[in-house]
Amino acid sequence: MLLHFFTALRDAKIPVTLREHLTLLEALDRDLADKRVEEFYLLARTALVKDERHLDRFDRVFGTVFQGIETLGEAAEPTAIPEEWLRKLAEKYLTDAEKDELKALGWDKLFETLKQRLAEQKERHQGGNKWIGTGGTSPFGAYGYNPEGIRIGQDGNRNFRAVKVWDKREFRDLDDGVELGTRNMRVALRRLRRFARTGAADELDLDGTIRETASKGYLDVKLRPERRNAVKVLLFLDVGGSMDWHVALAEELFSAARAEFKYVEHFYFHNCPYERVWKENRRRHDEAIPLLDVLRTYPPDYRAVFVGDASMSPYEIAMQGGSVEHWNEEPGQVWLERVLERFPKSVWLNPVPAEHWAYTQSIGMIRRIVSDRMFPLNIEGIDGAMRALVR
Repeated sequence: MLLHFFTALRDAKIPVTLREHLTLLEALDRDLADKRVEEFYLLARTALVKDERHLDRFDRVFGTVFQGIETLGEAAEPTAIPEEWLRKLAEKYLTDAEKDELKALGWDKLFETLKQRLAEQKERHQGGNKWIGTGGTSPFGAYGYNPEGIRIGQDGNRNFRAVKVWDKREFRDLDDGVELGTRNMRVALRRLRRFARTGAADELDLDGTIRETASKGYLDVKLRPERRNAVKVLLFLDVGGSMDWHVALAEELFSAARAEFKYVEHFYFHNCPYERVWKENRRRHDEAIPLLDVLRTYPPDYRAVFVGDASMSPYEIAMQGGSVEHWNEEPGQVWLERVLERFPKSVWLNPVPAEHWAYTQSIGMIRRIVSDRMFPLNIEGIDGAMRALVR
């Protein structure tokens, strides 16, 4: 497995060498990782990663190779039938007709019923339509189906029907070192330019030098500040859930924006902006930033660019408590409107193809809130968004 880990790092374009691999093996021989995956992760990262730009890719490879392993000994032990195979056997598969027969409880009834189930349920349930369990048609649990439900204890989206997720989910930061495909995006982003000369006078002013030299009769070198793009941008990036399908595209835009704008700040959110955002996904629960602080910190001459698929339960936009992950005191629409009021020049870039927007209710809702300033996340869409921000 360690050899597979090494080759997977190389496949991910992380510049690890055979010498570093041997160093890691030597450290394991001396029990420096204490045979636990957490200690091994820190040891491997120290031995193999030489540049912090590669940390995100390293984490992705590590999570894939060592998924579900608690100790290094487990990596070498033969395993029985994988647990996920057995879990799949318990899942219930319904026809489209059977799915249509199931009715959603509605927002208020859903939470009232969950409260009753938690008070009454005393044992595990599977395959049913009432209790909190697995593989059934109950609106509460995992690995089943219901038109509207609360997902509890499932490792990812299956039907995209949950209105709440009762799990601690881990999101990853976008990699701003991605190069493939960013060139055309940078060209499109260049429409958003407003040049100004700021900073120290360290650039030769050729015209001024010629003019002053001719006027004074001796060489008089003139310098001026460098001409820079003075446009300031706030990037609000949706991560997790259905955005996992669009990570590569979002990373390309993130990289292009980092390279093109001198003044750019980024913040992450999930599905819809609420009362807090964050800078690092690993610390989103511990180091969240109140969105009101963002609105007070940055002046209204910043341009706000939202990047997200806007695909969520309509409750997340319109309802108090509608957030899929926490209880929000105010609807997502209220917070989004506050951002738009503070930064009038704002756009929303959507990685979902524009021809599919009409099939998702929440996309239409977000589109109306941003006054139809939603653009597809492709070259033409970015070009149109930058034109809108220049006006």
